[in-house]
Amino acid sequence: MSLTSLKSKDLLGIEQLDKEEIELILNTAESMKEINTRDIKKVPTLRGKTVVNLFLEPSTRTRTSFEIAARRLSADTLSIAAATSSLTKGETLIDMIKNIEAMAPDAIVIRHSSSGVPHMISKYTKASVINAGDGAHEHPTQALLDALTIRDYKGTLQNLKVAIIGDILYSRVARSNILLLNKMGSKVYVCAPPTLIPPQIEKLQVSYTSNIYEAIEDSDVIMMLRLQLERHLHTSFPSVREYFKLFGLDTEKLKHAKKDVLIMHPGPINRGVEIASEVADGPSSVILNQVDNGVAIRMALLYLLIGGKRSEDNY
Repeated sequence: MSLTSLKSKDLLGIEQLDKEEIELILNTAESMKEINTRDIKKVPTLRGKTVVNLFLEPSTRTRTSFEIAARRLSADTLSIAAATSSLTKGETLIDMIKNIEAMAPDAIVIRHSSSGVPHMISKYTKASVINAGDGAHEHPTQALLDALTIRDYKGTLQNLKVAIIGDILYSRVARSNILLLNKMGSKVYVCAPPTLIPPQIEKLQVSYTSNIYEAIEDSDVIMMLRLQLERHLHTSFPSVREYFKLFGLDTEKLKHAKKDVLIMHPGPINRGVEIASEVADGPSSVILNQVDNGVAIRMALLYLLIGGKRSEDNY
C-alpha cells in the first residue's frame, strides 16, 4: 500500500525522510502545479489554518515562496522578521516560540543562522515545524524542489550523475541535496577547492574532485553553489577572479558536459563569481524552473503536514 502521509509532524531535514516519503512529497507537488496555472490560483484546502513564517535570517525566494504557497491553499499567514521581533528587546527564542504557541498556529516555518534551531523549536510547539534553512546544516525544501526539477526534465532521479560545485563546506543546500540524491539512487560528485570541502567528505557517500572538468564530464546535472563570502571573507581562496577561473562555470567549461545537461543554482546568483551570465541565462539553465517548483513543493508540504487527508474537492 502506498504512503499517503508523512511519518512526522515536522520537516526538519532530508535526513529524517525515507525514499517513499520523498516520492510522496514530489508526487503531491506535481499535482499542486496545476493550481499554479489557473486564472484564480487559490483553493480552500487549508482554510482556517494558520502558518507563521519566522525568518530570522535574510531571505527572498524561500520566504516569498512559503507565503505564496500558504495563501494559494487559503491558509492565514503571519510573517515575523528578526528586526521587527521582540528578540531585539532581549526576548529569548524559546520564549518567543512559547508565546507563538499560545496563539495556536498550525505550522511554523523557521529560518535561522544557527544549525539545529528547528529541531529545538519542535520540542516547544504542537505546530508542524518546517526547516527553511538552519545554519550550514540543512535546507530540505530546496533539495526537494531541486529533485522535482530534475525529475521534470530527466524523468527519474535514479542513476544520474549530479555534480555539485562550489562552497560545499558552508552549504546547507549541498548537504540536503547529497542526502536526498543518495537516497533516490543518483551518483553525486562534489567539486571545490580543498579549503571549501568538509573534513571526512567521504562519509557523505560522494565522489570528490578539485578538477571541475572531471566533475562536469558526463554529468546529467550541474548544480552550482553560491560562494558565501559573508562566512569566510576570502580566506579560503586567493581571489574571486582566481576562484571563477578554476571553479566558475562558463561557456568554455560547459562544452565538456553533456548536451542535455541541466544547470541549476539555488540562488542568489553571484554572476561572474560562480557562474557566468551566459550560462545562467542560457538554454541549459533551469534556475527559474527551480523557483517555480519551489511554490509547488511548499504547497505540498503544508498540505501533507497540516491539511489532513486528500479530498477531491480540495484541489
